[in-house]
Amino acid sequence: MSKTFQLWAPKASAVVLVADGVDVKMDAGDGGWWTTSAAPDDTARYGFRLDGAEKALPDPRSRRQPDGVHEASATFDPGSYEWHDVSWTGRQLAGGLIYELHIGTFTPEGTFAAAIGKLDHLVSLGVDFVEVLPVNGFNGVHNWGYDGVLWYTVHEIYGGPAGYQAFVDACHQRGLAVIQDVVYNHLGPSGNYLPEFGPYLHEGRANTWGSSMNLDGPESDPVRRYIIENALMWLDDYHVDGLRLDAVHALVDHRATHLLSEMAAEVDALSAHVGRPLTLIAESDLNDPTLITSREAGGYGLTAQWSDDFHHVLHVALTGETTGYYCDFDSLDAMAKVLTSAFFHDGTFSSFRGRRHGRPVNTAIVPGSKFVVFAQDHDQIGNRAIGDRLTQQLDQRQLALAAVLLFTSPFTPMLFMGEEWAASTPWQFFTSHPETELGRLTAEGRISEFAEMGWDPEVVPDPQQESTFLDSKLDWSEPESGNHAAMLSLYQQLAVLRREQSDLTDPRLDRVGTQHDSDARWLVLARGDVRVLVNFAEKEQVLPLPGGTGPVLFATADGIEPQSDLVRLPPVSAVVIGRSTQ
Repeated sequence: MSKTFQLWAPKASAVVLVADGVDVKMDAGDGGWWTTSAAPDDTARYGFRLDGAEKALPDPRSRRQPDGVHEASATFDPGSYEWHDVSWTGRQLAGGLIYELHIGTFTPEGTFAAAIGKLDHLVSLGVDFVEVLPVNGFNGVHNWGYDGVLWYTVHEIYGGPAGYQAFVDACHQRGLAVIQDVVYNHLGPSGNYLPEFGPYLHEGRANTWGSSMNLDGPESDPVRRYIIENALMWLDDYHVDGLRLDAVHALVDHRATHLLSEMAAEVDALSAHVGRPLTLIAESDLNDPTLITSREAGGYGLTAQWSDDFHHVLHVALTGETTGYYCDFDSLDAMAKVLTSAFFHDGTFSSFRGRRHGRPVNTAIVPGSKFVVFAQDHDQIGNRAIGDRLTQQLDQRQLALAAVLLFTSPFTPMLFMGEEWAASTPWQFFTSHPETELGRLTAEGRISEFAEMGWDPEVVPDPQQESTFLDSKLDWSEPESGNHAAMLSLYQQLAVLRREQSDLTDPRLDRVGTQHDSDARWLVLARGDVRVLVNFAEKEQVLPLPGGTGPVLFATADGIEPQSDLVRLPPVSAVVIGRSTQ
């Protein structure tokens, strides 16, 4: 018996497969593809030697890298796993609650197996989707995951591909869908051998993280297939329910059909075949609804996109921080606009960018569920100088306001791991580059980024220090008592309230209304028959109650009683009131 190996290497004039130490000459085919069926069927470790080079390189489509991204690849049969999710029919995004986590810091062990042991906690919280930061192969032991260089692999220390399948299976058995964070806009700085095989990168273009992918230049067809087939792999071989696409604004593609549109069409076709919803969520800095507009209407047809503007208006309203990109959001006018329109910058001038930014959302037809929003996430915490959560800046009352506005907004809410109990542990930027010089450059790069926000570079932890990684792990003893337990209970109550009140999951933005007073610092949000009243001020205030009095569904303080068309709110408090009884 023999096993067939294929490789796209248009730059090479000769390719040798090194399979378990045995050289096997590969045959050249059309379009730069090389093949051989002479390798032993039980091949365990292999690589490719190009043009007589001494070192055999790992497979660009490697499924396993047991010894790291610089070493030999290993074969893996995704069909060998016995799945137990036959009854799983998937989950639509609308109405759902997302929970973002990083496998390496979610538990003390930092593995898929350990994460499985915490899934019941997520179920008790009312989570519908588990969003996992990137798990593909990167150089080093621990990393956020965005330095991946072998996109078809699963990081071995987490548990490898078999461990990942078991994790997804365990999620499905508990009714949890899985969204996998993937990065197609750049490759990490160490272990990227793709340019030696072919024109994967467009050397004439660069983004924040390095050279852009070659999506529209000569020989870009196989590069696009490399990306799209990777997306389909997660959804098919690993039964994943959706993908979060990192920084799609850095995907430079001038073709008539954008890569994202092509990917969405392929994913929709796979969804029809497997019989369950498959979700694509874009992280984008463009504030452009084209991403989520249907392909029939000339858009890309993605399921949803992140709205950082929601985070910014909430962060500024609660912390008062207005440096850097927060500078345009210092008014409840901004919050009212975002709650009804999804974006604040929708063609308006952005002082941080020094230009106009964004496009308006047609709120008559675009549902709010297509916007993923959050009070905290991995970037907004980890990209701060010391990785400090809102817990380090706000008191319990203010944290409660953040939770109320998140759960009652007309969008798809997302939590960041530990947020639900006001975790005191930071979540800092950490790396483990074995190369000393690369580690130094990474640390210096972070310090220069923080200078733009006016943060003190002296307090920035060294991302290469293991303590930076260890300090970022959750402390699972916290939610068992005290204020942490109280905050967890509050999040659980809000999740139940959102599920029970259909007005709170109604995605129609044209049914959302607001009243506010920026000077007095109060806001009223109307979600159908449900009214949400928020007092941001450090003084008691009387707020209007549009539609008349009704039952108190939830309150962050005791003794709040609506009277006729007014409600008296204590300092820094919120109340959710149901259908009018008048």
